[in-house]
Amino acid sequence: MHPPASNSTRMPWRWRRGHLPLPLRLLLLPFLFSLLFFLVVQSNRLAIIHRRHHSRSSSPLVNPPPLRPFQPESGLPSHDVHQRFCLYAASAGGRRQPGSPVSAHTSKKQRSMALMRELPRSARSRRFSERAADFFTGHQCRDRFFMVWLAPLRGFGRRELFAVESVFHSHPNACLLIASVTIDSGAGALLLKPFVDRGFRVRALAPDFTYLLSATPAAIWFRRLQRGEIDPGDISLGQNLSNLLRHALLYKYGGAYVDTDVIVLRSFTALRNAIGAQAVDAGTQNWTRLNNAVMVFDREHPLLYDFMKEFARSFDGRKWGHNGPYLVSRVATRVAGRAGYNFSVLPPAAFYPVGWIKIEKLFTRPQDRNQSRLASENLDWIQRRSYAVHLWNRKSSGFKVEEGSVISRLMAACCVLCNFSASAAKAA
Repeated sequence: MHPPASNSTRMPWRWRRGHLPLPLRLLLLPFLFSLLFFLVVQSNRLAIIHRRHHSRSSSPLVNPPPLRPFQPESGLPSHDVHQRFCLYAASAGGRRQPGSPVSAHTSKKQRSMALMRELPRSARSRRFSERAADFFTGHQCRDRFFMVWLAPLRGFGRRELFAVESVFHSHPNACLLIASVTIDSGAGALLLKPFVDRGFRVRALAPDFTYLLSATPAAIWFRRLQRGEIDPGDISLGQNLSNLLRHALLYKYGGAYVDTDVIVLRSFTALRNAIGAQAVDAGTQNWTRLNNAVMVFDREHPLLYDFMKEFARSFDGRKWGHNGPYLVSRVATRVAGRAGYNFSVLPPAAFYPVGWIKIEKLFTRPQDRNQSRLASENLDWIQRRSYAVHLWNRKSSGFKVEEGSVISRLMAACCVLCNFSASAAKAA
C-alpha cells in the first residue's frame, strides 16, 4: 500500500504554520514596498516641518536683539555684541558661524533678506562720508590704508590687531580706516585705544554701502540684494561683500587695502596702481592668478570700476573665490594692454611669498640645526623681497605661532606695541 498523501500534496493552497506560499509573497511585495516608501516620505516631511518650526521659534538670528555694545551697569562689552552679526564670517577666513538660518530649506529671497537685515543704514553709517572726510583731512594723512571687517567683534583678535600694528610700523604717519560696524562701537574703540594713545591714526567706521556704491555699476546690484532678488548663495555674504567693499573704498578714496591677515613688512610708498600675483606659470613666469588681499590704487582707477562691474554682472555666492581672486584675475586678463588701464602686477614674492598649502611651515619652530638654518634663509628671503606676507587665515587660523618660527620673528621685527605683540604671538 502506498502511504497516504501528505497534506501539502493534497492541499497545495494550504501552508505550514509560519510560512506563506510563493504566489502570495509575490502579491504582497508591491504593497510592502509602497507602505515602506510612504512611511519614509512622511518621516522626512515631519522632520522638515520640525526643523522649520524650531528655526522660527528658537533661533536668535531670525529676529536678532538690538545691538548693545555695553551693559549699562558695568561698561564692559555686552555678550550680545556678536549676535547681530553672527551671520557673517571673518573677512579673511570665510567660516560660517553656528546658528545661521541660511539653509537648503529657505528660499533665495528668504536667505537674502535675512542676511541683509544685518546691514542696516544706522545713524553712524549714514554719516560715513562726513566722518571719513573728517578723519582723513583732520590728520593730514601721508598714506591712506583700508581694512574691512564684516564679522563679529569677538573675532577681531590679537592676530588681526598685529596686522594693524604692522601697518604703522612701516607707515607711522599713515591713516588706517577700518570699515566695520562691530568695531565702530565702544567695545571696538577699546581695542584700538592702545594705538590711538600712542598717536597712531586709526579709526573704525560703519560703512554706508549705498553711499560707497553710488555712481558705480554695483549700486543697482546692491539694491536688488536688499530687496531679496539676489541669491546670496552658500559662501558667507560677509566674505563676498568684503570683496566688493574693498574695491569701492579704493575707488572712492584711493590708497592701499590690506586684509586683516596680512603682515606689512615695509613701506608701500613706491607702489602705485599695483596688485599682486598669487601664482605664476613655472615655465613662462606669466601670472596665472591674482589676489585682492593687498592692493594699491589711485582714486577712481578704471580697473576698480571694472572690478565692481564684473562683481555685479557675474556674482555667484556658491563658488569660493569667484567674487574675489578669480574675479580680479578675469578682469585683469580682459583689460590687459588697453589704453587708460595703467597698473602693475607684482610677482608672488611681493605679497604672497608662501602659498596657503605651505603656510604652516612659517608657524612651526625649527626642531634641529638644519631646520633653523632653513628658517633663517626663508626669513631673510622674505624680508628682502616682500612688501607683506599674507597668512591665509582660512588655512592658518588654528595654527599657533611657535617661538622661534619665521612668523614669530617677523612679528618681533614689525611690532610697535612690542609687549602686546609678544603676548599676541604666544596666544595666536
